[in-house]
Amino acid sequence: MADLYFLPKASTPMNEEPMNSSNINDYFGLTDMEYSVDGETSPCSLGEVRKFSSLFVPIAYALICIFGLLGNILVVITFAFYKKAKSMTDVYLLNMAIADILFVLTLPFWAVNHASGAWYFSNVMCKLTKGIYAINFNCGMLLLTCISLDRYIAIVQATKSFRLRSKTLAHNKVICFAVWVVSIIISSSTFIFSQKYSMQGVDVCEPKYHNVLEPIKWKLLMLVLQLIFGFFIPLMFMIFCYTFIVKTLVQAQNSKRHKAIRVIIAVVLVFLVCQTPHNMVLLVTAVTMGRTDRACSSEKLIGYTKTITEVLAFLHCCLNPVLYAFIGQKFRNYFLKIMKDLWCVRRKHQSTGFSCSRMYSESAVSKQTSETVDNENASSFTM
Repeated sequence: MADLYFLPKASTPMNEEPMNSSNINDYFGLTDMEYSVDGETSPCSLGEVRKFSSLFVPIAYALICIFGLLGNILVVITFAFYKKAKSMTDVYLLNMAIADILFVLTLPFWAVNHASGAWYFSNVMCKLTKGIYAINFNCGMLLLTCISLDRYIAIVQATKSFRLRSKTLAHNKVICFAVWVVSIIISSSTFIFSQKYSMQGVDVCEPKYHNVLEPIKWKLLMLVLQLIFGFFIPLMFMIFCYTFIVKTLVQAQNSKRHKAIRVIIAVVLVFLVCQTPHNMVLLVTAVTMGRTDRACSSEKLIGYTKTITEVLAFLHCCLNPVLYAFIGQKFRNYFLKIMKDLWCVRRKHQSTGFSCSRMYSESAVSKQTSETVDNENASSFTM
């Protein structure tokens, strides 16, 4: 793909789909738009940005994929074989782990795309990868919102929460199904418009709006939906819920609950550090979308910033198991149990006289006793 792009004059109608000026893909499939200087057609080279993206993104995505799979698979294994979900937070954690697993499985495709600068897979794979990518990203953010709300009900409204949380737990499948449906609806335009097509002689996988009226507005709509459901709604819920949770825990004067405050602070800080930079870049993109008077230096800066902040945002799926599961004492115990069982199986294969039955039995009894005395209404993996 050529490094230079000749851009239209500022009088280009806003309802026409401009020629894309780079192959830098972000979460929405949006590419840098064209610009002009003083109303004259000007070239802008984004080769340096593409070169940086082709080196940095594949390595970052590979690491996120490996660690994201490892952490979230351990969460799924724990719920499947070691601990029954006894609260809505547990149910949300399981669904979030599944969403994160599906999400990171799409990253190898985008790593190849960034490394090669072209989409080598089929059109069907383009739609599936883009769609799954979008659905699970949105689902993960909505589940974070649900976890915040469930923790608020369990701790702040503790005296009134037992009956409500019992009812919601009884309908946990319906609630989680609704979360996934909402995520699919939000991401439906990604399925519809994403396709493989040739751009300047190179196959790309991006949304294509040539067959709709006012394509810039469609791009802006996708961007606004992601900003609302993928950042601002989870952020508002987390701020509201965790503010009252911390206030309640401080008043409780309990050492264990003071530890929970540190967990909550870590959850909020990590969310802000990972998600805020990328969403601020997207907000700037939404504000400047359609403008034809942008400077080439600004486009390069946005290109670099988008790439780095996007990777930082995706890193959140690796940190979710650590924040919402591994950091809790109970989950750490289950994690150690998994490691012991894996070691036990390995020893059993190496030595025919070695038996795991006693180890498993003792651990199982200990687990059942521990779960019996745990107060699930006021605590979960992170509380």
